[in-house]
Amino acid sequence: MKFSEYMQTWLYGNEGYYTKERTIGKEGDFYTAVSTSMFFGGSIAKRLISTIECGFLSPTCHVVEIGAHKGYLLADMIQFIYTLKPELLQTLTFIIVEPFGANQAMQKTYFEEAFGDAIKLLHVKCLEAFTCKEAFFVANEIFDAFSCELIKEDQMLFIENGKAFFDVMDEETKGKADEYGIHKGELCLGYEPFAKAMSHCCGRFEFVTFDYGEKEARDDFSLRVYASHQVYPFFALTDLVEEKLREQNDFNTFFANSDITYDVNFSHLFHAFEKSGIRVHDYGTQMKALVDFGLIELLELFAKNVSEKQYEIELNRIKTLIDPSFMGERFKMACFRKGEV
Repeated sequence: MKFSEYMQTWLYGNEGYYTKERTIGKEGDFYTAVSTSMFFGGSIAKRLISTIECGFLSPTCHVVEIGAHKGYLLADMIQFIYTLKPELLQTLTFIIVEPFGANQAMQKTYFEEAFGDAIKLLHVKCLEAFTCKEAFFVANEIFDAFSCELIKEDQMLFIENGKAFFDVMDEETKGKADEYGIHKGELCLGYEPFAKAMSHCCGRFEFVTFDYGEKEARDDFSLRVYASHQVYPFFALTDLVEEKLREQNDFNTFFANSDITYDVNFSHLFHAFEKSGIRVHDYGTQMKALVDFGLIELLELFAKNVSEKQYEIELNRIKTLIDPSFMGERFKMACFRKGEV
């Protein structure tokens, strides 16, 4: 099968990695900005409030998270909205796009424990099943989990009987590779359908998303597997598998039991959205974005209401978010808008 089909099954098949309850953070396979500090969600909440106050969105818009895992990011946003502008909780509608029933149940349980009946959480299975007039969409690390093809000149990767090998590229994939100038590396064919679905489901929106990647393609493979905070480059992993599991010669040790991801090519992502009539409103490092959103102001407010020890603990967590050697420079923020200013 094509590698994209293999990756799709790895992550989203019947027993796929993301179909099961996963622990993110110290006890899991990897960290995210959400698991690092509540101020990640707080900064995005402040951005949402600013977008409403400037008049681009109204106080009755929908707030929609895509790829919510347990729902921590949306819950953190709600906590900060309650602190900063509580009247919005009476007018905003909160939605999670979640295809898997088990994850929906997990999210509902968490929201009930966190908010009781004060917040009503709605679910939709996909963007195609959702329509609204205006929305604030938010996502963290979703595009690096879109299945991709692996390209090497005029060949693409296939998987057969657990073995990975390059063979002749099909015409559709070749056309996309040529369009984006990708000669070696990952090529995602899912960005365009996603952007089209978002454009169709909502008349006016702002979409804020964070992901690991670069503005341009790196002309090399970045595909990697995360298992218990160990990182395995995919092609180094194939050598490891062949060495340790020679009698199997496959990836069964890692398949669907570990996360698999790659660097996002933001120029491709931008082009996909622009083709659907959605403009790129802003782009920058996670560090710059969080500061622009109002992270420093939130910290100052926090310092006035907690002990010095509590403040220092949270400040150390926030350093991981914005330190250039950790998440600050490696992760990027992209903000898209549809609708007249």
